[in-house]
Amino acid sequence: MDAKLSLLTRLQHLGTAPCDENTPVAPVGLPSIRTSTVRFNSIEDLEETYRRKSRGERLVTYGRMGMETHAALEDIFCQLEGGKRCFLASSGLGAITMAMLSLLSAGDHVLVADCVYGPVRHLDNTVLKRMNIASTYVSGSSIDALEKQVKENTKVLYAESPGSLLFEMLDIPALAAFAKKHGLILVIDNTWGSGYAYKPLELGADVSVIAGTKYVGGHSDLMLGAVVAKDKAIIAQIDLSQYAMGFSVSADDAWLAIRGVRTLPIRMEQHARNALQVCRYFDTLPETRQVFHPAFEKDPGHALWQRDCTGSNGMMSIELDLSDKQIRAFVNALQLFSIGYSWGGFESLIQWVDRPTLENHAYWNRQDSQIIRLHIGLEGVEDLIADLNQALLQARAVR
Repeated sequence: MDAKLSLLTRLQHLGTAPCDENTPVAPVGLPSIRTSTVRFNSIEDLEETYRRKSRGERLVTYGRMGMETHAALEDIFCQLEGGKRCFLASSGLGAITMAMLSLLSAGDHVLVADCVYGPVRHLDNTVLKRMNIASTYVSGSSIDALEKQVKENTKVLYAESPGSLLFEMLDIPALAAFAKKHGLILVIDNTWGSGYAYKPLELGADVSVIAGTKYVGGHSDLMLGAVVAKDKAIIAQIDLSQYAMGFSVSADDAWLAIRGVRTLPIRMEQHARNALQVCRYFDTLPETRQVFHPAFEKDPGHALWQRDCTGSNGMMSIELDLSDKQIRAFVNALQLFSIGYSWGGFESLIQWVDRPTLENHAYWNRQDSQIIRLHIGLEGVEDLIADLNQALLQARAVR
C-alpha cells in the first residue's frame, strides 16, 4: 500500500482481501483462518518453502506459525510501529517474555527502567534469575544512573514510556544514544502509545513490545501481544526463539484485533479528550496533590510528550490526600468505574495502587497520600465526572 497515504487511511485497507464482485467489505474482508496443518503439493514445494524461509521470508510450514489472518495483523503492527517484522504472542506479558528470552542468554545482564509493568519483575524473579540472567532496576530518567549500572555483560536496556503506574515520560532518543554507546539493544514497551500515539522505533529504539489486548483490540474481548523490530539481525534472533518457544495466537483473536484496529485512531482520540477533562476536574479538588498524565499541561513530562508523541489516551493516575478508609470508600462508591487491572477497552476502570508497588519507582518519593490509576473510557465524560464527584463526597464523610 502507498506509504504516502495517512495511517488512518492505511488502517482501513490493510488486511483486506483482493476485491472482486463477490468480496465482502465487512467484517475485515479476511476470514479467521484456523488450521493446524499446512499441506504441500510436492517435496520440491516443501523444500522451496524452507529455502525461501531461510532467506527471511514469512512462509508457513505449520499452523502454529500463523496463517493469512495472522500475517495481516503482523503487517498492521509493522505499519503502526514502523517496523520490518512482527511476532505475535498470546498476551502482552508473553510478548515481553519473548523479547527477553530472544535477546538474553545465561550470564547476561539487563538494565530495566524501574517504571515498567509490574509483571516484568515477576518474570525476572521466576525465570530470568533461574536462567542466570541478572537484572538491575534503575531510573529510566537518569542517564547518569544508567551509566553507573552498566556492566561488561549488559546486553539489553528495557524500558516503558510513559511508565506503567505514574506515566513518567522517558527521553527515548537519549536512551537510544546511551544504548548505542554501550552496544545495547533498546527494547521499549509501547502499549501506552500502541503505534498510534507514540512510535519508539522512529525515536531510536530497536524493539517495540505491545499488549494488543489493550488499545489495538479495544473491546476487552481478546488477549494479544506483539514484538516489532526493524534490524535484520535482531529479527532473525527473535524469529528463532519464537519458533523454539512455541508461541501461538488464536486466529479468532487475530481476526478480532484486525477488526478493532480499524477504529484505533478515533477511539484513542476520544479516550484522550475524556481523560484531559477528568484531569482538569481533579486539578480543581483540594484533595488532589498531583495529576499524572503526560498530555496534561501540568504534568512534569508534558514537554517530552509534546516533542515525541502524536497523541494520548485514557490512562492517568491521581495522587490524593485521603486516608486508607477514605480511599476505600471512594473506590467502592464508584458506579461507572469498575475495579480492574487492564485498560484500553471501551470501559472506565480504577485501581488503587498499593504503596509497596510504588516504592519500586524512583519517580515516587512520598508516603502520606494515595495513588489511584484510572482508565477513562468512552462513556459520556460528564457522567464520569459526576460519578467521581459523588464518590468523593462519600469519601469526605468518612472519618
